Amino acid sequence: MKYSCRHIDIAGLTRRQFIRFAALSYTTVLVGCAVNPVTGRSQLMLVSEREEAELDRVNHPHQFSSDYGQVQDPALVEYVSSVGRALAGVSHRSDIPYRFVPLNAAYVNAYTFPAGSVGITRGILVGLGSEAELAALIGHELGHVNARHTAQRMSKGVLTSLIVSGVAAYAGGENEKYASLAAGLGTIAAGALLAKYSRDNEREADSLAMDYMVAAGYGPQGHTDLMDMLRSLHKKRPNALELMFASHPMSDERYRDSLRKRNTLPGSSRNLPVHRERYMDRTAPLRAKKAAIEGMQEGDRSMMRKRYTEAEGHYGEALRHAPGDYAGLLMMAKCQLALDRPASAAKFAQDATAAYPTEPQALHVMGIARLRLKDYGSAFESFSGYEKVLPGNPNTLFYKGFSLEKMGNRKESADHYVRYLKKVDSGENATYARGRLKEWGYLK
Repeated sequence: MKYSCRHIDIAGLTRRQFIRFAALSYTTVLVGCAVNPVTGRSQLMLVSEREEAELDRVNHPHQFSSDYGQVQDPALVEYVSSVGRALAGVSHRSDIPYRFVPLNAAYVNAYTFPAGSVGITRGILVGLGSEAELAALIGHELGHVNARHTAQRMSKGVLTSLIVSGVAAYAGGENEKYASLAAGLGTIAAGALLAKYSRDNEREADSLAMDYMVAAGYGPQGHTDLMDMLRSLHKKRPNALELMFASHPMSDERYRDSLRKRNTLPGSSRNLPVHRERYMDRTAPLRAKKAAIEGMQEGDRSMMRKRYTEAEGHYGEALRHAPGDYAGLLMMAKCQLALDRPASAAKFAQDATAAYPTEPQALHVMGIARLRLKDYGSAFESFSGYEKVLPGNPNTLFYKGFSLEKMGNRKESADHYVRYLKKVDSGENATYARGRLKEWGYLK
């Protein structure tokens, strides 16, 4: 097989990854070279831009929903989006249909999918001090997209299975397990796509962030302030940034690099505005919920430690500050499940659905609670409602199949189990589904 790319960037490939790439090439998997939009150099890319867009399209809705959906404040959504659009317009890939979504999650994080779906949690937004810091945060995520870091990692064999097999990867850290267990959501390919970037990726994204924000008219001090805030928070409350540092490793070095680059810029750039007052004005309603958000963060940490009664207290305090908060209600519902109080869990999930009817995660949690209550017909309705809003989660197929089985509808239950096993072939649920199908004569 002749390969025509002259300047394949294979320096970062390990021997095992290189052998794997050679094997893929030999078996006629489509591979090729692409010009990196940032460096202008040709490099190995197993993933086309169209495939990046498809990975993004399929996966970002599930991740955004697991982070409790877009905030219910249209003014804040537009404000964050306007900052994002300004930066995207001066980036190397300005033609991408970016989306910038502030999310209800309380943990501190920002992340992006490979075709420009950027999520920013309330937990980090309440900690920023200026619009320039927000620009630096968004600019960093744009740096990953513009340099095609996810595609690079896939091309080095880190996530090749997503492309080669066409099967969603399942990933999850310790800090996700309680939520996955309680909600029955599982974790789909989103978790793998948001895996840890290399230090070189982070340096490049940091550098690009400052370039983009200065080009958009923001003072680079915002970038240095962001790095300083994150490293200080990491030192004072290391557990507060578990998820962010899983995908964005932080260090004093990144702060020093930011300071160094800022100081090399001409005075006209260094003196650009950071817009502190404007940020404070536009985020005032969000920052009014800071005590509630911090209470949710404490509750999440207690849940991770399996201190469920302690978590209940933190979530209760958060809901006293923000009684109708969708994320707070749903976190409490998951906590009630962990405390083996399904009736209470169902009530909190129902309240969450009433608070945010178009966000489906509460329906899944309600379905799990109803399963535990042995109300199988209502559970099936909840899972069906979730699937109508957000299709594509194989775990929903399993729970619908389980509900149907308990309702005595073996034929439809078997159909759901078969469809589930086509997507997931290991784990407790897969073992259970396969056992039922064998028992019923559908499998040998």
